[in-house]
Amino acid sequence: MATGNMKDIKRRIKSVESTMQITKAMELVASSKLRKAKEKADRARPYYKELYDTMCVIQAENPKFLSPFTKSESEGKTLLVVVAGDRGLAGGFNSNVFKMAAARVEELGGKENVDILAIGKKAVEYFDKRGYNLIERHAAIAEGIKIHEAAYIADSVVNPYIKGVYRGAEIFYTEFVSAITQQAVTKHLLPVELRDIEVSKALPIYEPSVGEVFNHIVPRYITGMIFGAVVDSFASEQAARRNAMENASDNASEMISNLSLIYNRARQASITQEITEIVGGASAGSD
Repeated sequence: MATGNMKDIKRRIKSVESTMQITKAMELVASSKLRKAKEKADRARPYYKELYDTMCVIQAENPKFLSPFTKSESEGKTLLVVVAGDRGLAGGFNSNVFKMAAARVEELGGKENVDILAIGKKAVEYFDKRGYNLIERHAAIAEGIKIHEAAYIADSVVNPYIKGVYRGAEIFYTEFVSAITQQAVTKHLLPVELRDIEVSKALPIYEPSVGEVFNHIVPRYITGMIFGAVVDSFASEQAARRNAMENASDNASEMISNLSLIYNRARQASITQEITEIVGGASAGSD
């Protein structure tokens, strides 16, 4: 009986060790991808930040300036761009952004008032299964996304907005805060929300006009926002997966230690029983 239990424990230890090898390998892969993704995300931020600052300067120079990209409408659908991962095994990475997007849908009055542009395999699956209206599906593009791919997605946001199909557009993604912390966030894409600033330096002259320059910048700003959100989300995914696999490896190591302790106790009990039987047999023979 004890021998049978020992075999089961040994088999389970080997199984957990095999699992730990997989989680360790996934942790290393995620760590490698995280470094590259973080560098890409850091390089992307200055681009759309500079465009945003330029738009704020134009607005500050021309307080009465109006653009189709800044006007607010009270009626119409809202487009939600939701960025998630292409794979699981990343803790609450995907579920957190889905919860935020679903809550926003309820605020807007339900599924009939929103369209979804899904980026990432998990986002496509989530909204497809729940009956949302997906206008576009972009899976498996996050790791190697190029600026022209982000520009194509941005066109799907900007052009319908200009035509009055949507009253606004918002993006949901996971922001990379640190290797330990990733936070689901939402940001407005359209209408563009500009902050009030004080212009103290010499003002530039815009040609052919302020309006044309502003309207030319906005699509590129939206492109930068989408590109930045996707690469930031990918970095967050790798960090979340690395943390999840590290925790899984630690749990597996602890389980192996506990099983080894149980195995050694069972082995010691078996040896003690054998010795007792041998001593008992020897005593019976001498009698």
